Order: sequence, then structure tokens, then C-alpha cells
Amino acid sequence: MKVSGFNEAVAMAVAKDEGYRPEGYQFLRESLEATLKKRSKSKQPPTSPHVTASELLEGFRRQAVKEFGPMTPTVLEYWGIRSCGDIGKMVFHLVEAGAFGRTENDSLDDFEKGFDFHEAFVAPFLPPPSPSTTPSGAVAQSPLFTP
Repeated sequence: MKVSGFNEAVAMAVAKDEGYRPEGYQFLRESLEATLKKRSKSKQPPTSPHVTASELLEGFRRQAVKEFGPMTPTVLEYWGIRSCGDIGKMVFHLVEAGAFGRTENDSLDDFEKGFDFHEAFVAPFLPPPSPSTTPSGAVAQSPLFTP
């Protein structure tokens, strides 16, 4: 079913699956637009106008870290987005509502093979290991302290 506008498509998607908040769909659209903008500035023209799942996921990751920084996991969790698979489900909800297009080769599996959320959104903001700990995590003995 084709809808007249993106907000209508979001309303249909949320009605179909209440697990994702409208703000998440809006952010997904912003991520797609940022991906297309970055792609247009690339020195190598795309082989297809179609954005692949991996391109969209990378754009989503970049946009989230840029916009929310270390708060990204909290924001995404609030929107119901816990994995790349959730992003794929949202994309396909928007495809069904007529807001996004797809090719016959697109599938949810393409999103499932995406990145690990912890590695993408938590690990970059963790403090570096303390020099006073050993690789095993045990505290190194200080020469000034003897038990």
C-alpha cells in the first residue's frame, strides 16, 4: 500500500509493530539521507542508486555516534532498537508502508549480519585500560605496598 507521506508510513509501521517508537523511524530516515549525502560526495560513483543494508547500517552507526555519542545505547533502547535486525525490521515496515523501496535481492538477513551494538556504541566510549592493572585484570602490586 502506497502512503502519501513519511509520517503516515511511520504511523502505519508503528500500528503494525508497537515495539519501535516513531522517533526511531525518523532517525532511520535521517540516517538514510546522511548516507545518500555522503555517497554523493564520494569520488567513486555508486554502481547503483539503491542503498544496501550494509551502507544503511554504517550510515546509521555513524549518525548515531555523531548525534548521541555515549548516550546512543540508551536512546536506541528507548526507541526499541537493540540490534541491526531491529533496524532491518523497521526498514521492511517502511517498505510495506510504501515509504522505502527495495530490490528483490534485499532481505532481513542482510541486516542480521550487521555489526555488534556493544562494539559500535559502547566500546568506543569505554575508558582505556588502567596502567595499574595487568592484562588479566588483576591489580599490579605497588612497590610501596607490601602485604
